Amino acid sequence: MLKLLHISDLHFGPPYRENVGQAVLRLAPTLEPDVVVASGDFTQRAKDAQFAEARAFLDQLPKVPTVVVPGNHDVPLYRVRERMLDPHGLYRKHISSELNRVWQVDGAVFVGLDSTAPHTAISNGRISEEQLQFCAEAFRNTGNGLAKIVVAHHHFAPAPDKERDRIMPKAKRAMKRFIEMGVDLVLGGHLHRAYIGDSLDIYPDLRSGHQGIIIVQCGTTTSRRGRAREKQRNTLNAIQICPEVVEVTHYMYFDDTDAFEPISRHRFPRRGKRSVDRAG
Repeated sequence: MLKLLHISDLHFGPPYRENVGQAVLRLAPTLEPDVVVASGDFTQRAKDAQFAEARAFLDQLPKVPTVVVPGNHDVPLYRVRERMLDPHGLYRKHISSELNRVWQVDGAVFVGLDSTAPHTAISNGRISEEQLQFCAEAFRNTGNGLAKIVVAHHHFAPAPDKERDRIMPKAKRAMKRFIEMGVDLVLGGHLHRAYIGDSLDIYPDLRSGHQGIIIVQCGTTTSRRGRAREKQRNTLNAIQICPEVVEVTHYMYFDDTDAFEPISRHRFPRRGKRSVDRAG
């Protein structure tokens, strides 16, 4: 069994909630994750001090492989010259020198993709054909039984609620390619509320046999910027990948207990399996 802690949209800077961040740090070791996934927007305005605070926070999490990708708030918005010439300079300095990267751990291969588009889109994201090819190469020789996981900040499918979020251009093309690659999970953030479901909810014509791809979008874990049903709420996900099933437990922070507590669980069969009746 592989355990993941999935956090996102920390937004260090004015929106960051210090007490909630401390609650994350208390919870994280109790979950005993094998991998931490942080799916972008580490800062509010891509400032050096905000990145330094985000780095210090990450360094206090369990000492396990940490999968990171940049978000649109991790590139300068108002510092236009910097956004044009060196948009990821501070992200590279503090968080990761690589924007697109592969992590291989026991039980899984993660591909982190930089979905930001500093020169062409301020908020909405982009995934290029070159990045899809990068993904395909990373997964090409993946051994049997290894979970294939894509991490990007922006969403490839909208949450099935009444909020009108624009998905990335050519998102369906990317999802089609992920199906062909045998991707098991897509993890992301950006929406500031969670969505945990199956890609068939949005793209019923894209499938491998009877299955789509498990989609796990994380809300904002430590900021005041929650939206829609998670307005002013903070959430994170704990994911267990077993031979037969994938189980996602969704946690929400509650002020009265000053702690994250599980509020829902979602079970999906692993690729090639037909039910979730048996535990992995």
